[in-house]
Amino acid sequence: MGRRSGIRADHFELANIQRLSALYYEMLPDADNPLNEVVFGTSGHRGTPLNASFTQKHIEAITQAIVQQRRKCHITGPLFIGLDTHALSECALHTALEVLCANEVETVVQNDFAYTPTPVISREIVRWNLSHPDRPADGIIITPSHNPPQDGGFKYNPPHGGPASPEYTAPIAAAANEILKNGCKAVHRLTWQQTQGSPCLHFKDMRTPYVTELASVINLQDIAGSGLKIAVNPQGGASLLYWDQIAEQYQLNLEVINRRIDPTFSFMPYDYDDNIRMDCMSPYTMQPLIELKDKFDFCIANDPDADRHGIVTRQGLLNSNKYLCSIIHYLCRSRQNWPADAAVGKTIGASIMMDKIIEDAGRKVFETPIGFKWFSGGLFRRELVFGCEESAGASYLDLNGRPFTTDKDGFLAGLIGAEMCAVSGLSADDYYARLTGRFGTPYYGRIDAITTPEGKQAFAKLTEKSVTSTMLAGQPIKAVMTRAPGNQAPIGGIKVLAENCWFSARPSGTENIYKIYFESFISPEHLQQVREDAVNIVNHAIKS
Repeated sequence: MGRRSGIRADHFELANIQRLSALYYEMLPDADNPLNEVVFGTSGHRGTPLNASFTQKHIEAITQAIVQQRRKCHITGPLFIGLDTHALSECALHTALEVLCANEVETVVQNDFAYTPTPVISREIVRWNLSHPDRPADGIIITPSHNPPQDGGFKYNPPHGGPASPEYTAPIAAAANEILKNGCKAVHRLTWQQTQGSPCLHFKDMRTPYVTELASVINLQDIAGSGLKIAVNPQGGASLLYWDQIAEQYQLNLEVINRRIDPTFSFMPYDYDDNIRMDCMSPYTMQPLIELKDKFDFCIANDPDADRHGIVTRQGLLNSNKYLCSIIHYLCRSRQNWPADAAVGKTIGASIMMDKIIEDAGRKVFETPIGFKWFSGGLFRRELVFGCEESAGASYLDLNGRPFTTDKDGFLAGLIGAEMCAVSGLSADDYYARLTGRFGTPYYGRIDAITTPEGKQAFAKLTEKSVTSTMLAGQPIKAVMTRAPGNQAPIGGIKVLAENCWFSARPSGTENIYKIYFESFISPEHLQQVREDAVNIVNHAIKS
């Protein structure tokens, strides 16, 4: 815990937005510096102008590379583009539109260039492609997700509507880096004035159809009828006006508790490491909702692009794994029109209690590496009914078993909990307590450890033989995995399983940290032993 965790920043400590914007245009990436390369992590390229890892040249190169990839893949429909409330998102939007229009790509943006959440772009792509299979659409979302104010992010969503897999991102990154090395000479770009008058630039109200179509996924009338008192904190993000429209259109007893849009995110308390971060799972950043927990029945938070959710109940911040277990259980029993043979997706960092719930519901578990990109195609093809990451991201099919969004959807993930409470008559905490009475009580933890870019690379070299220990917290190790069992994709680290406990370790795709997830089905004390053994096993493995 940092010395300022949970405290709001003084004015002089906030990000200098003018300087950030200036550096975006002025900094030039160094072609010989690996830290300045285009790198697609779990969900797009992220960086900051402060170290020349997110600049105008990066966005020019990536956008031009996306144009080339579209042509190779015969993607001839429109490209939908959205952005969140980070300061650099606005800069990057202008650059991307100038390149797209210069390349005569039919590009659709929200009216008045307004903020557009990630799930809304996903919905536009899915809706278009379900009705225009011969002229597929794709999209770009400009967001670094919950990252600090000084960061920028740029994410590509191919025709399945979710984050791009390496099949797309590897050639895009390679082409973008080649363009950067050649001084962006291959980039076609208009001026902003020319772009505004381009016949390729189209405006659309994306908010109204998304909000209207929510009724095809959520039983909103049940929520309204229950009188459930709901609080929402958009955390200064793109979801603000959407929540207003949802509350009005469906007559929900819903209050938005923070209406400020501020690219410094000055209203956010410092996170565990003294950074401002819009994390929906952190007890520090979620303080504004936690302070109001006794005034509401159910509280929802989103990150700036609204692909993640955080849930607060009268007992406080609800652990993401507990909440996801609950909504998986509820959905699997309430969605009678879902395809019977479709699986439920979860990442390697998610609780194994999910496995018990999924299998009890008669469905298969589809376990993948971290990253929602592994679920998007399955959701679009109806091979999956639900997909979730432990980092508070989920989406699922509509009431009739059709794809709705194939990216993480903070609206769907939050509202389904409200439906669950309204229909069951239970609080979210009581619903989960009933599950533990049947399936047992898991104890779960996660730690983030500071590392270096070189330290992160060490995880990619790990094999099953890198783990020399035979025991984990007093139990024989049954398996060591470097590939996910669902799709056999490399997990970028390791997962170690024993009878009643496990841990997995992997580097962050966007920050110089690595994460260890660990769980015990025995006791909190045993969980602490799992944590200690996991740290020792990981440290030994990456140093060997």
